Amino acid sequence: MGKGNTIQKSNRGVLLGAAFLMATSAIGPGFLTQTTFFTETLLASFGFVILVSIIIDIGAQMNVWRIIAVSEKRAQDIANDVFPGLGFLLAALVVAGGLAFNIGNIGGAGLGTNVLFGMSPEVGGLLSGLLAIGIFIVREAGKIMDRFVQILGFVMIGLTLFVMFTAVPPIGEAVTRTFVPTEISLIAIVTLVGGTVGGYITFAGGHRLIDAGVKGKEALGDVTRSSVFAILVASLMRVLLFLATLGVVSQGLALDPANPPASVFQLAAGNVGYKIFGVVMWSAAITSVVGCAYTSVSFIRTFHPKLEKYYKWIIMAFIAISTAVFIIVGRPVKILILVGSLNGLILPLALGIILVAAYRVKIVGDYKHPLWMTIFGLIVVVAMGYMSVYTLINDIPKLFQ
Repeated sequence: MGKGNTIQKSNRGVLLGAAFLMATSAIGPGFLTQTTFFTETLLASFGFVILVSIIIDIGAQMNVWRIIAVSEKRAQDIANDVFPGLGFLLAALVVAGGLAFNIGNIGGAGLGTNVLFGMSPEVGGLLSGLLAIGIFIVREAGKIMDRFVQILGFVMIGLTLFVMFTAVPPIGEAVTRTFVPTEISLIAIVTLVGGTVGGYITFAGGHRLIDAGVKGKEALGDVTRSSVFAILVASLMRVLLFLATLGVVSQGLALDPANPPASVFQLAAGNVGYKIFGVVMWSAAITSVVGCAYTSVSFIRTFHPKLEKYYKWIIMAFIAISTAVFIIVGRPVKILILVGSLNGLILPLALGIILVAAYRVKIVGDYKHPLWMTIFGLIVVVAMGYMSVYTLINDIPKLFQ
């Protein structure tokens, strides 16, 4: 009994760390901008989009984390077991998408420091990149990373909660329109799902648990709870930002199209609100830098013993390259949008692989995957696959005309 409690206690920190790693990886600069943009467009009906996306996110996340845990393998190795070479394709997509997004994340960190201290975004991005690299220099990098994302996760949620109350949103209308929307936007649903569990993000916590040794059938209960908690943390942040934005626009105030989330914080709470935005933006960006680098590299570290041996150095190089590209080139908007759309394709591909793996005895042994989870997962694969392909065919070519 005593030993079990000790194991459970030591696991609790890891499970919480994995949940916050995933959640704060999702809550990046794009997350803040998308939420405020769609709230301004759809008003209270955006609550319905958030509700639908939460349901889809939980369905995708539970499937992925459970099969990673029960197979005791990372996603790329599961994919190679399903079909030789598939893991290399998945890893290439994740790393390319992760690198592009990390350039944007470094830019977001630079923007946060610019708001807080007035320094140029380039200098702020450089200092933030160096801080992120510093986390992986220390011996206990995993534990430091877990604590870092938890603390900043709580900071973001607490500050956004304060701004939400100062914005005085029409909560009754928001609740009503969440269940009876006047407008439904498919592109908003795709964007939110892609931003929460697209690309590398859905694997962040699952891979962290593998690294920490939380795996096997006996850990499934904890893994499932952690996976749902991660989505709820990210969704709480989204709901608070939605209500804060709704409060501002309901007063007839216009958001600055150049930086919608900053204007929400400023209009709701004046100059203090603007400084709070700086803290939230920096926290969102720097935790995404850490989560993105860690997870992207976790997709290649099993391919060769040397990659496994030097994986921390590869993570640091990944962050350094992202920082250098941001300082030299800036944020290449068209490339980010293109890779963002490709990121949307990673979810149906990866989740499809996971669902096939769930029924391969050589991967999961005698584990029986719940049928309702499989059906749920298949619906997500088909819906996200269709919507992502539609966006790539119809919207992306217009960017490069």
